Amino acid sequence: MHLIPAIDLIDGKCVRLTEGDYDTKKIYNENPAEVAKQFQDAGVQRLHMVDLDGAKAGAPKNLKVLETVAKATNLTIDFGGGLKQDDDLRDVFNAGASMASIGSVAVKKPDVFAAWIKKYGATKVILGADVRDEKIAVAGWLETTDINLFDFLGEKITDGVKYCFVTDISKDGKLQGAATELYKKIKNQYPNLYLIASGGVSNLADLEELKLAGLDAAIVGKAIYEGRISMKELENFIVQS
Repeated sequence: MHLIPAIDLIDGKCVRLTEGDYDTKKIYNENPAEVAKQFQDAGVQRLHMVDLDGAKAGAPKNLKVLETVAKATNLTIDFGGGLKQDDDLRDVFNAGASMASIGSVAVKKPDVFAAWIKKYGATKVILGADVRDEKIAVAGWLETTDINLFDFLGEKITDGVKYCFVTDISKDGKLQGAATELYKKIKNQYPNLYLIASGGVSNLADLEELKLAGLDAAIVGKAIYEGRISMKELENFIVQS
């Protein structure tokens, strides 16, 4: 199982939220490139970057930060948050991201999303499914829909999706464990989907649990920033995985 650290951005700074609530913002580092270098030194190869300003505004706002991190490291970066237009994807790729993470557009403009999969390929466009009670949420988690997660995933797989991260909003930022049972259900129904767990990981035991559950990768954020998982433990887990 691949381990993918997360860098969430507000005003160019590395932050974390709890359950997607912007009022819970906590700044961990004002230099995201410095954080990314630490991850790379620990053996990390992938990085998940979320433009929280962009998610709220509906257009990317932290492209300069992406560019700085991409130039400072050799990490494979996926970048998301407010990507609505074809120009947004072009700008994200030009700034150094290898993959674009798409959430709201996949829900609200499914034809556009399907066209992006065809244009850029399934290895360049990652589906981000944010979930509350197995219902899809959009707009930086500010809006919950009536769309069933499993129906949604089935439709997107038909469109060509191969990579997807699923975030259980109720778990995110709480350090109370990941939504392992939900991921097991997804893997059972869609075994060929490259499934990335996101939200709730609090320690190495949670990562081991996800690994045993058959997850392909896991995104980890707050547990690292709060010192629940050390860089040395990260390094050891990566080697063992």
